[in-house]
Amino acid sequence: MNELSHREGATLFMTLIAALLALLHRYTGQEDILLGTATAGRNHAEIEKLIGFFINTLVLRTDLSGNPSFCELLGRVREVALGAYDHQDVPFEKLVEELQPERDMSRHPFFQVMVNFQTTESVELTCGGLKLTPQDPGEQARFDLELHLLLVLEGVIVTLLYNTDLFEKSMIARMMRHFETLLEGIAANPEARLSELPLLTREEQEQLRELNQTSSEYEHDKCVHQLVEMQTARQPEAVAVIYGAEQITYRELNTRANQLAHYLRRRGVGAEVRVGVLLERSVDLIVALLGILKAGGAYVPLDGGSPAPRLRFMLEDAAVTLLLTRRGQPEVLTQGDVVYLDEGWEKFGSEDLENPVVVTSADNLAYVMYTSGSTGQPKGVEVTHRAINRLVRNTNYVHLEESDRVAQVSNAAFDAATFEVWGALLHGAQLVGIQKETMLSPAEFKREILDQHINVMFLTTSLFNQIAQTLPETFTPFRYLLFGGEASDPRSVRRVLESGKPRHLLNAYGPTESTTFATWYEVEEVETGARTIPIGQPLSNTEVWVLDQHMQLVPFGVMGELYIGGEGLARDYLQRPELTAEKFVPHPYSAKPGARLYRTGDLVRYLHDGNIEFLKRLDQQVKIRGFRIELGEIEAALQEHLAVRESVVIAHEEMAGDRQLVAYVVRDPNVQPATEQLISQLRSCLRARLPDYMTPSNFVVLDELPLNANGKVDHRALPRPDTARHITEATFISPRTPDEKQIAEIWAGVLDVGPISADANFFDLGGHSLLATRIISRIRETCGVELPLRLLFDFPTVETLASQLAAAQHRQTDAGSIAEMLETVVSLSEDETKTLLERKEA
Repeated sequence: MNELSHREGATLFMTLIAALLALLHRYTGQEDILLGTATAGRNHAEIEKLIGFFINTLVLRTDLSGNPSFCELLGRVREVALGAYDHQDVPFEKLVEELQPERDMSRHPFFQVMVNFQTTESVELTCGGLKLTPQDPGEQARFDLELHLLLVLEGVIVTLLYNTDLFEKSMIARMMRHFETLLEGIAANPEARLSELPLLTREEQEQLRELNQTSSEYEHDKCVHQLVEMQTARQPEAVAVIYGAEQITYRELNTRANQLAHYLRRRGVGAEVRVGVLLERSVDLIVALLGILKAGGAYVPLDGGSPAPRLRFMLEDAAVTLLLTRRGQPEVLTQGDVVYLDEGWEKFGSEDLENPVVVTSADNLAYVMYTSGSTGQPKGVEVTHRAINRLVRNTNYVHLEESDRVAQVSNAAFDAATFEVWGALLHGAQLVGIQKETMLSPAEFKREILDQHINVMFLTTSLFNQIAQTLPETFTPFRYLLFGGEASDPRSVRRVLESGKPRHLLNAYGPTESTTFATWYEVEEVETGARTIPIGQPLSNTEVWVLDQHMQLVPFGVMGELYIGGEGLARDYLQRPELTAEKFVPHPYSAKPGARLYRTGDLVRYLHDGNIEFLKRLDQQVKIRGFRIELGEIEAALQEHLAVRESVVIAHEEMAGDRQLVAYVVRDPNVQPATEQLISQLRSCLRARLPDYMTPSNFVVLDELPLNANGKVDHRALPRPDTARHITEATFISPRTPDEKQIAEIWAGVLDVGPISADANFFDLGGHSLLATRIISRIRETCGVELPLRLLFDFPTVETLASQLAAAQHRQTDAGSIAEMLETVVSLSEDETKTLLERKEA
């Protein structure tokens, strides 16, 4: 290191500073790093021999952008250090006074890492007959990190002090090993770029590779429908699907799917042909999915609750010319044929009952599922048969059996349905459908689980939290309960564990591009003070890698982007080659030709036990109630309104676990509708184009968006959403009846808004299906009346819901009177009954 310093015209201190900056850069990804260091302050001859404290603190600010070589970085550090030394007489306090940084008592105003360098260590000093011996004041860290470098004859002694509130001892020990590895790499090849310098020890590299040894045997060369046919041959009379009062056996399911498949074949469906499916959860839905696969095609599931223009775009983008649906669903196919499955299966009655000849392989397309897109339109993710098999067959996170009863609670257009439907049918288990209204009522949900003997289920984290807060014992009967889709709430998980945990409680993670799940973590306990639940380790035949911005491995405990590999990866984005190339990248740690990794955009870190912890997103993608949302798609829709000049959408979390979308818009000065009118127009426009879950709960109209020093929107400076929701005196209608006042009060408490007008719409105030469940529960607790959840969707204003509440109370009163009358009649003697009847006749 001395030779390198001399060759580059730098001091050893500068070289070690550059090495520390390289380490911090690799740990944090930051390219603008500030360090603190101290100077003796005795650079004038007049004060060299004076007794006193002249030490001053210097701030060294270094630019690490552009992935420079170490020698380049050392040159930058040299210039920074010489510049600082030239101005070392400026008191640090003067710097703070002039720049006025934002002050925080928990941290230093300019830097959190301090570096001190000493070239001598006087073991013993004498002064006027006094003997002075250095005393260790104890390891008291004054900064987040404090690096002391002591130059001795044998080398440099490095001491690292750290804030124990922020770092664990094991983490600091690893950091010191990485610093040593980095120094060795610098000495060996100082011309290497920062991203190329070694950081991890050989043992750590082997440990990370070992975590990805997940290979297991499964039917990787079979198609999904072939595996269903194998189950049918094994147990033809076993019940396969149950929806309400309707159920069919595996033989019936296979036969009906065969007939549909032969019909579709005659309509031109074959390998790689995409067929639209617009059906609610039902037996017909499962027959349709299986029939399409048997025909050789790929299904494109659609959510009937989405706006018709959005559905039309998906069908056109996927080149769908045949749609399977039922009467009452939106008319969305502009070109092609529509087959209505509710018009009777007679039209397929003449079709062959036998399994069609297989025309596909495991590499062929099984389905295309659309997710939110940042460009303003949704994007289609293409998934193969092999990827589905990898998800559910001979895997490590669940072991499904023929005796299991798997719930389908997900819409077919939500990728959790892949686990539910094929997890059940590829194991000979029973798939049990649950209606949405039942799912959103904790009491009915609990009753349905017991009545149907359901023992396997996946829930979005939001719905899991909702039930955990009200009836946590609901989950006790489960063999496997999986939750996921967004960051978990440790408090809700703890309530479930304390109330009687299911046999296996799993936190499952994975984007649509990795076929539903990529990692899993079995929750046995929740530590006190836990902020989240780990997302765990990879599924069988799946790889997960935590890499930095240059796709280099990051150490345990260090944040990096999560990359997913293995046989669960989607094929690509439909008709989006540029996006596919951006997100599905060559695998740098695989010897398999053509191996790829998917860039998730999720920032995570490895914990000491090898489990992965989710931290945050790299981009604007958010998860709301389990739905994946690209904020850019909402912003693009807002910008199409003539009155909007600029817009930004954020996910705002007012209460823990309850994230809501907030839209900030700057209106065009040439188009000036009133604020309330503009918000109403924007809400209507978004609802006509986007699903309900993508419509912001709140809109804030600004004169301009706050910008930071780089000219970008400063999200931290955006004003807090106004809970009054732009209600003016001219439009406010005070609740009039006792029922209206009661409902308004309940809404205000649940939605955290106010005041609430009698004509206010629950969903315009930020309400959604999960909050609707809380409203119905509060009405039951407060008014003693059980209202169906559907009423709030059909009568979403205070005044209309109040009228339904009054009617329900009246019916309940009538029912009570009749019950009292019947009790009286039952208690009458035979003579009393005869007397009453005679009076009636008279």
